[in-house]
Amino acid sequence: MSNEVLISIVSPVYKAENIVEELIFQIKDTLKEISDDYEIILVDDGSPDGSWNKVFEACKKDKKIKGVKLSRNFGQHYAITAGLEQAKGEWIVVMDCDLQDDPKEIKNLYSEIKKGYDSVLARRVLRNDKYFKKITSKLFYAVFGYLTGTKQDPSIANYGIYNKKVIKAILSMKDKVRYFPAMTQWVGFSIQRLDVKHNERTIGESTYNFRSLLKLAFNNIIAFSSKPLLLTIRLGLIISTLSFMLGGFYFIMYLNGKINEPGFLSLIISIWFLGGIIISILGMIGLYIGKTFNQTKDRPSFIIDKLIN
Repeated sequence: MSNEVLISIVSPVYKAENIVEELIFQIKDTLKEISDDYEIILVDDGSPDGSWNKVFEACKKDKKIKGVKLSRNFGQHYAITAGLEQAKGEWIVVMDCDLQDDPKEIKNLYSEIKKGYDSVLARRVLRNDKYFKKITSKLFYAVFGYLTGTKQDPSIANYGIYNKKVIKAILSMKDKVRYFPAMTQWVGFSIQRLDVKHNERTIGESTYNFRSLLKLAFNNIIAFSSKPLLLTIRLGLIISTLSFMLGGFYFIMYLNGKINEPGFLSLIISIWFLGGIIISILGMIGLYIGKTFNQTKDRPSFIIDKLIN
């Protein structure tokens, strides 16, 4: 990554045919107050509408706008990674394309990071999202934080500005499952949070429904933590312990003559005990298989179809 430009703006584009032109206008209008040394990288994530055509036209008019077209829809965080690989700025801004991340806040983020931080994360104090999205988002971050053992803030998403060394560290991560907010936390460095304005969605609908959020949560919990497997092992041990306690209970009942069926006691104890042991063993094996499986797969996280400028 070279120092050819001062600021790179990276934004994944999906179903944004009616937003792209306004997005570019607002970003350029804000960057005029910072520097003329910038680039805007728009990554089309296999959008089914005319988003790529809009990006293509904008790139032809302005060489500072760069277009990246993925071969299909890989997902928002893979599109972000594709854009980051093309970024050449000293500072890199990551933002969504729906204009809920207010481009005017770029100036405030830049001023804050110039104080000596490596990353400044935009914190949406008042989220202008629908009630369902707010609730599912809070639930996602609560579960994700618990199972990964990290502290998650539902008011922080992708929007932020990062030093090129932070982005270089993120790109060095070979994780096949990409989740940008968690990766920024994992690489560390000095992080600051800045309260920003969060706009209402005026065009289009969020592409995240309950099913996609559930899939995102499952994939990232498995990718960033082995705690679910550890919980499985713990469950197996608890069941085994309960089987001993239950066995003792039935043994006392047997001695008191309250159980007369032959073989009942040994059958119940065997089922509970062996069931717990099997779950524990499967969980332990799963730990190793899961780690090995993630390491042996070497597919590309995304495939770039076209590059412009």
